[in-house]
Amino acid sequence: MEGGFYLMKTTAVIMAGGRGERFWPKSRNDFPKQFLSLTSDGKTMIQKTVQRILPLVSYDDIFIVTNQKYVGLVKEQLPQIPDENILAEPMAKNTAPCIGLACAVIRKKYQDAMMLVLPSDHLIRYEPMYIDTLKQAISVAEQDNTLVTIGITPTYAETGYGYINFSRDTQENRMCVYKVNRFVEKPDIDTAKKYLASGDYLWNSGMFVWKVSSIMNDFARFLPETYEGLERIEESVGQDNFEQVLRTEFEKFKSESIDFGIMEKSDSIYVVSGSFGWDDVGSWLALERINTTNEYGSYVKGDVITINTKRSIVSGGKRLVAMVGVEDMIVVDTDDTILICAKDSAQDIKKVIENLKICNRTELI
Repeated sequence: MEGGFYLMKTTAVIMAGGRGERFWPKSRNDFPKQFLSLTSDGKTMIQKTVQRILPLVSYDDIFIVTNQKYVGLVKEQLPQIPDENILAEPMAKNTAPCIGLACAVIRKKYQDAMMLVLPSDHLIRYEPMYIDTLKQAISVAEQDNTLVTIGITPTYAETGYGYINFSRDTQENRMCVYKVNRFVEKPDIDTAKKYLASGDYLWNSGMFVWKVSSIMNDFARFLPETYEGLERIEESVGQDNFEQVLRTEFEKFKSESIDFGIMEKSDSIYVVSGSFGWDDVGSWLALERINTTNEYGSYVKGDVITINTKRSIVSGGKRLVAMVGVEDMIVVDTDDTILICAKDSAQDIKKVIENLKICNRTELI
């Protein structure tokens, strides 16, 4: 053992197939949130995700699972990733098949390896602390052959996240490592306040660490039909019929999340708690958390004039945006669309997309 964790091959799987509907109108079907730059350094979300894990994983061992239509964007933004490590899902089937596909490819290449599973559209403020947390999770997953998830120490009663209920194992003497009791869905505000007060809940970050062998054993146990399909995909990796087998098997897969399909059923799950400035960047509201605001509490980017405007989020485009005497607003200007939204209605932006679908305005989605 070196530096607190074992020397098994470490790989990373970055899930990059989402559409980011709550970031409409910047995020579109053909150019979703993970490929946008939302911070002042100009790097896109997926570029930052890859960059921050390089102390642990080389480019050759980073795998991107994405939608077929985004393969070109991945190659453009991440030219260091080998082409064979860009795995294109034939269709969206939620996170269990997504992760399973990566497991099949990695197992074919390495027989077994440590596997970090990370969303492509989160931001981390304190990257050295993040790496330390991942190292600790790697150590737990490798020593115990268990599934490990990363939980975020909550700082307020949030209703937009799932939670992890944990207990302090009397046999466990490792700092910030706890036994998972259960995963719970997004709560209402009163329940969220109870979770926060109890001290027994963490935010569910959607980040996981495990051996490929450990998670594949649980696929075989809890999702046997999916596992059989993954075996057939694994056999075809590197063969001329890989794409055909992948499509045939993927079509059969049940659309299921890894949380529901495996994590909620497995009896050997630990959580490592982290406090490293995590933000899932779930909506436009995140921009005022992850960027500098002006003296009036507003985030302003682009060709924008604000007069007596407070606590607002303004993302300008090619046109001048002038805001006068307004508070708590979101305004986003693109070439073909202007979004004007009250901040407390940010979660309803997805309803605009629903209306566009009904009206057959697919060019704006």
